[in-house]
Amino acid sequence: MKTLKKIIKLSLLLSLAILFTNCDEHDDYAYDNTPPSPPTNVTVLPGDGEIEITWDHNPESDVAGYNIYYSETYWGKYTNLGNTPNNIYYDVEAGNGDLYYYGVAAYDFDGNESELSYDEVYGIARPQGLNQILFDAQRFPETSGYDFSEFTVVAFDELSDTYSSDMFFDIFNGVYYLNVFADSEIQDMGPTNDIYDILYAPVGGWVPLLDGDNVKYTEVFVGHTYVISTWDNHYAKIRVKEITGERIVFDWAYQLVEGERQMKTKPANSVRAELPSKIIRN
Repeated sequence: MKTLKKIIKLSLLLSLAILFTNCDEHDDYAYDNTPPSPPTNVTVLPGDGEIEITWDHNPESDVAGYNIYYSETYWGKYTNLGNTPNNIYYDVEAGNGDLYYYGVAAYDFDGNESELSYDEVYGIARPQGLNQILFDAQRFPETSGYDFSEFTVVAFDELSDTYSSDMFFDIFNGVYYLNVFADSEIQDMGPTNDIYDILYAPVGGWVPLLDGDNVKYTEVFVGHTYVISTWDNHYAKIRVKEITGERIVFDWAYQLVEGERQMKTKPANSVRAELPSKIIRN
């Protein structure tokens, strides 16, 4: 009988010890009200109708995920887009030509949320196209020019007073050229791995207009990316993928916002995230 009481007593003491231990752990857990640090190195990658947002993972071990916010101004009121446990997010509701500032906040398992990231980053989604074809202006003038504002192939000199093409392809004495008219600019940015390598339009270094010409031209090479400043102060870029004896094939991106030099794009096959309804941050 004493042995049985002793066993019961020991079992009771053991149970109480476990209970108090769990209570202590719970109390320690419950009193964690320290928020994580703000995420750092926030970057954006504008695409066609979407913005990719990335940042560095937080150093805290108890970070459960990240809330992503946007605003129309850096110092404005930020609206929550959604959350993710990873360090990448896609704003698939971004409209082409609309400027958005982005901020990211980390939260831990207790629901403590950090301040918004301090990086001043914005993205402007813009249209792009793949595998566009233009033909030689000497033999096929009606399909040698491209109008970025209309996303369409046009004749290189369709209108007499206002040229409809922002650029056109030309073969002269066996040499391949890209051309713009005198009121536009063009620059060869050199060989690139893909069109995504050129982040911003340059501020100088454009091809000069030669005396007596109404066209600025540069020799064109496969694998090179070219930036065009159009007559109405918009920037576009193309990367040449193929040239034959009669045509050129290229990818392009066009910035809808007048004077905006942000040209970075993203692959068209990037994974897209499902977004919840937008809510105002409290």
